[in-house]
Amino acid sequence: MAGGPRAVEDPVPKRDGRPRPLGVAALEDKIVQRAVVEVLNGIYEADFLGFSYGFRPGRSPHDALDALATGIKRRKVSWVLDAEIREFFTSLDQSWLLKFLEHRIADRRVLRLIQKWLSAGVIENGEWSKTVEGTAQGAPVSPLLANVYLHYVFDLWAHQWRTRNARGDVILTRFADDYIVGFEHQEDAERFLVDLRERFAKFALELHPEKTRLIEFGRFAAERRQKRGLGKPETFELLGFTHICAKSRSGRFTLKRVTSKKRMRAKLSEVKAELMLRRHLPIPEQGRWLASVVRGHCNYYAVPSNSDAIIAFRTQATRHWCHALRRRSQRSTLDWERMNRLATRWLPPARVTHPYPEARFDAKTQGRSPVR
Repeated sequence: MAGGPRAVEDPVPKRDGRPRPLGVAALEDKIVQRAVVEVLNGIYEADFLGFSYGFRPGRSPHDALDALATGIKRRKVSWVLDAEIREFFTSLDQSWLLKFLEHRIADRRVLRLIQKWLSAGVIENGEWSKTVEGTAQGAPVSPLLANVYLHYVFDLWAHQWRTRNARGDVILTRFADDYIVGFEHQEDAERFLVDLRERFAKFALELHPEKTRLIEFGRFAAERRQKRGLGKPETFELLGFTHICAKSRSGRFTLKRVTSKKRMRAKLSEVKAELMLRRHLPIPEQGRWLASVVRGHCNYYAVPSNSDAIIAFRTQATRHWCHALRRRSQRSTLDWERMNRLATRWLPPARVTHPYPEARFDAKTQGRSPVR
């Protein structure tokens, strides 16, 4: 091939603030990798389990969020394992990955090609280094390889564990290396966590000690904690949303999902900086750009129970736009009456556009279990 991937620093940092190294493949490699992914998708889509959603054809983050919400509301979930794999893409064991691939791929040429992509090395700060473990994020083939690895290491094992070992209900939802496991019984949850650590250790993976926790969560969590003199149930985050135990107007349990505060702050910070760079452009050009940002944000986050957050995003984006326009001149006369007219003229309204998760989940699965 013309060349392997090289490492660059992702402009979007990791959740802990550190830069995320990405592998940018040469053009020829990208073309071949995409072709290989198309072929392998046809093979592995027949194998992957229903609770795996990340980077699969016809599946989106909202499908994973819908399945999780439906499971929490309809199944007997009282405990949630909120866990994170430490440095998954850089810790992945290449030798185990190749063994997993050999289960379904008989063509040695394809296996050699994948091995070359894995060991192509990276260039960082002008220096080349060999990669002996992990797979570079950013390459077209990386998401599929990650799914294959976790299919054998986590999915099949977790599905078997809940079938053989669990005393009560267990729900599973995974999107790439992000996953949530819900349990009916605390004993099941604690035993699963112990077994999961042992399972991951066999395949060079480790749970992040500071970001792995077992929390009381579900329909009866608030009542049970109140009886024990404890505060409100803890929350957890998945795919940009904070999940909260709440009550509907009728007093029944409901799962509230709101935009993650960290995600909101980070996005607004980007918007503010970009608006300052664009402040001398014609207002229509600025308005069209900001409208696309607000529209994209709402297209993802405008779920039921999150209207306050998307309205707040639009309002704060308007404030940043007003600040940037006032900085165009020291004699600016822009007041809020005119600013509101500009926002009404150019920015789309912030309103809920997604259906309730159970309705969309039922429509897509037609009542079938999300796990094959």
